[in-house]
Amino acid sequence: MHQAFVLEAGDVLHVGTARAGLRTYVAFRGGIDAPLVLGSAATDLLTGLGPARLAPGDVLWVGAAWGGRTSGTPALQPPPLFQLPQIAQLRTVIGPRNDWITAESIKRLAAEPFTVNHASNRIGLRLDGPRLDRARPDELLSEGLVPGAIQVPPDGRPILLLADHPTTGGYPVIAVVISDDQPIAAQLRPGQQLRFSLVPPR
Repeated sequence: MHQAFVLEAGDVLHVGTARAGLRTYVAFRGGIDAPLVLGSAATDLLTGLGPARLAPGDVLWVGAAWGGRTSGTPALQPPPLFQLPQIAQLRTVIGPRNDWITAESIKRLAAEPFTVNHASNRIGLRLDGPRLDRARPDELLSEGLVPGAIQVPPDGRPILLLADHPTTGGYPVIAVVISDDQPIAAQLRPGQQLRFSLVPPR
C-alpha cells in the first residue's frame, strides 16, 4: 500500500482482496487513456452514463507519462483510511429536513449504532438498525442532494449517499456526513457498524 512500482512490458500486478476496508485504488502514471463522457471516464452506476463497467479480459490503455521514472514510497503518504475501528464514527451535521422525523428518532440517530446492509454500493450505504420514524405523513418534492446526505425512506431505514448518488431525491435528508469523514464511509464493508456523531456546522 502507498507505494509506486515500475512495471515493464509483460509484468503482472496482482491486487488481492483488501485486508481492511472495502476498496483499493490503483493509479497509473499518465492516467488511463479512455473515452470521456461529460468529462469523465468513470461509469455512473445509477444512470449508466460513461463507458461500460470493467469485465475480465478488458484492455485499458495507459496515457503518456512525462519526465523520468518514479518508484518507491511517496514523500507525502495519504492517511491510512483502510485502518478502520470496529465501529466507525462519522461526524454529521443535522438538517436540513430533520423536522420530517420525530425528535425521538433524532436521538436514536446519534445514540445507537447502524450496520451496513449487503445491498450497498457506490450509490449509497443502506443501513440496518434503529427505525427512524417520520413526523409527517406527506411526501417531499424532489430537491438537490449532496454527497454524505442521509435520506430516510418511508420504511425508516436510512441511506447514506456516496459518490454515485443521484443529483435529486424525494426522501427527506435529515443530516449530512461532513466531507472529511465521507472517505471513511466509502470504505465500510457490509456487516460493519457505524455511529453518527452530531457536530455543529462549520
